[in-house]
Amino acid sequence: MIDLTINTDLARTILTGFIRSEITRVGFDHAVVGLSGGIDSALSLALAVEALGAENVLAVRMPYKSSSPDSLEHAALLIEQFEVQSETIEITGMVDPLIERDPQISKVRKGNIMARARMIVLYDQSEVFKGLVVGTSNKTEILLGYSTQWGDAASALNPIGDLYKTQVRQLSRAMSIPDVIIDKAPSADLWAGQTDENELGFSYEEVDQLLYLLIDQRYLPEHCVEAGFDKAFVEKVIARMRRNQFKRMQPPIAKVSNRTIGYDFLYLRDWGT
Repeated sequence: MIDLTINTDLARTILTGFIRSEITRVGFDHAVVGLSGGIDSALSLALAVEALGAENVLAVRMPYKSSSPDSLEHAALLIEQFEVQSETIEITGMVDPLIERDPQISKVRKGNIMARARMIVLYDQSEVFKGLVVGTSNKTEILLGYSTQWGDAASALNPIGDLYKTQVRQLSRAMSIPDVIIDKAPSADLWAGQTDENELGFSYEEVDQLLYLLIDQRYLPEHCVEAGFDKAFVEKVIARMRRNQFKRMQPPIAKVSNRTIGYDFLYLRDWGT
């Protein structure tokens, strides 16, 4: 069994410092977090509050008509616990006209539409609240491509993107996220009964162990098999990572000049300040 235990005190210090630095260096002091009622957005909210103060954080709930009542209730628990400002903006009226155009629309297409509608709402509230959108995708999801490009994957900064899902749980307990949120089955809540692990076909605990060897320890696939992982599982995970690499990159630009953005024109985010 691979030990993925983190020093939660150190992680907390690093991540709150990251939020404070990245937001203030570009002239902002407010943050906007899409609060689903799940563990990832709960942790991002807690970190933002610790970094900036509750009065400077806006939590936005964005239910669809089929969203689980538990999601709203759990988000409400967090809003009360962290005493942040909040907005509840239902997306049903935004997405249904598009969904209803195709009676044969798939669940995946519906989920993508909902995720992108929510990001429209978040960025609109970003302008209203004069704050940056804080991301809520963890390292496991990012590596597996388990997110919607320009949807839940979009943000101005992401404090939890280098934490595996199992590490998100560790830090969430250290930051007093309610057990009812930490212990429930992870779900994007895109349709009734949907869970992440049923869709993926494996547990987060299992895949986090494999990803740690592949990414952090740079194991070759055959070395992972020698370490005890099923060969088909290793191949499935690697294929998924490779297939979704495009989600982890800015759109490539065709090079026709001497200095092309993303190739030769390379500066840090705050290069001009």
